[in-house]
Amino acid sequence: MRFSKILTAFTALMALVMFSACDHIDNKTVPRFMVRIDLGNYAMWGVYGVYGMGDYRIFNREKRLPSNFPYNVNTYTGYGGVLLMMGIDGPMAYDLSCPVESSPEIILSISPENYDAVCPRCGSHFNPLTGDGGPLSGVAITNKVGMRQYRVLPSNGGYFITN
Repeated sequence: MRFSKILTAFTALMALVMFSACDHIDNKTVPRFMVRIDLGNYAMWGVYGVYGMGDYRIFNREKRLPSNFPYNVNTYTGYGGVLLMMGIDGPMAYDLSCPVESSPEIILSISPENYDAVCPRCGSHFNPLTGDGGPLSGVAITNKVGMRQYRVLPSNGGYFITN
């Protein structure tokens, strides 16, 4: 009976260590809203696409960004807008709302020095260049939250952004 209690305690301790050592980043704290941006041909990608590493563009239907983008009833730009950035492995897309604050009014900005996505309220920094939008500093590291990522799919000489 004593051996059974020791074994149970040891098993519980090992499970606790295994689960607490997990470095999983939650990139789903921003509510899931529809995303559909069609840059799926050479002409659209040529005007609204991104080319060199760190090059980025912001899409927000409510704020009409970019101002000359042909938004229509089939265009959706997520919760806080969409950041399209040329990352290390190609074009990447993320929701622009801060995953710590999780509000469509608190939008990340891009630092021109290092291309970090920075929250104006909590001060957290995120890395959109690597394809995961993971936290670099601030409350986001403590909370283990990252940017919500969207899919960027090749299509007829351009790309299609969706969730």
